Amino acid sequence: MRINTNGVASTITRVEKIHTFKAKAMLTDEGERQFPPQHQKSQPGKEYLMNPVPQFKNPNYKPSGKLHGKVALVAGGNSGIGRSVCYHFAMEGATVAFTYVKGVEDIDAIDTLKIINESRVKGSGDPIAIPGDLRYDKNCKDVIDEVIAKYGCIDVLVNSLAVIYYTNSYTLEELTEERLEKVFRTNIFSYIFLTRHALEHIKEGSTIINTTSSLAYVPTSPKWLDYISTKGAIVSFTRGLAVHLVDKKIRVNGVAPGPTWTPLPAAAFNDEDIATYGTQVPLDRAAQPYEIASSYVFLASEESSYFTGQFLHPNGGTIVNA
Repeated sequence: MRINTNGVASTITRVEKIHTFKAKAMLTDEGERQFPPQHQKSQPGKEYLMNPVPQFKNPNYKPSGKLHGKVALVAGGNSGIGRSVCYHFAMEGATVAFTYVKGVEDIDAIDTLKIINESRVKGSGDPIAIPGDLRYDKNCKDVIDEVIAKYGCIDVLVNSLAVIYYTNSYTLEELTEERLEKVFRTNIFSYIFLTRHALEHIKEGSTIINTTSSLAYVPTSPKWLDYISTKGAIVSFTRGLAVHLVDKKIRVNGVAPGPTWTPLPAAAFNDEDIATYGTQVPLDRAAQPYEIASSYVFLASEESSYFTGQFLHPNGGTIVNA
């Protein structure tokens, strides 16, 4: 992976100064809010620009070799929940490959490679970061082919790509054909494309884990109708695929996180949404990525051997009935 890092240090220094200024500006009569105002101007967001930086590591986590000898591909593993999944998979003994968007997520990808290398156990393979625009079928095939060429198999496929674009109004007027295609291609087309090509190589006993959202079950805002619609599609895709693959003894499950501090909200929400992010759930806060990643470890391991077509709901206490 060749990434130009010229000017990265000076960029980070400028960003840190901005973060300090914004954090001071957020002091109110109620005290400092959970997250200071920030907005990145493009999707996907960048983790290294966030303040505070998301917590991918649980200091109390005790690995036990749950994924020893397995090869895992994490689509969107360079940041956010995906980064934490890569970290915990590596700690559990898996050999990890992940994808990122070249020219946009390069710095985060470098950081994640370092994190995996520092956490992986003896006997696991070298991690790889694979660039690719997974909105398109051919690129998804290229990713799968590269993983197979490197490791010979895929035991765990994690689909965790998503974009969300802010909507100023509560109408459908902003949901243009162009925007809908970008959102649906990233959030659901990529899942289908990757899974289809991976199934040419995935064997009995393997697992597929799809990432949806609590918004698929309890839509709390009309601002993100396109995003919510894709998350509902992921639920149906996961359940249908699970039935389809039962005879092949391949399990398909999903995780439906609640509000989680990742580059997704940092790149999509306005200051008001950031300031109140997570306050809609009973625990009254957003999750950190490591609080979500343990669900993926469970679903990837043999401990979930009787789970298929199911979703785990680490959502801060929101009740779901579907």
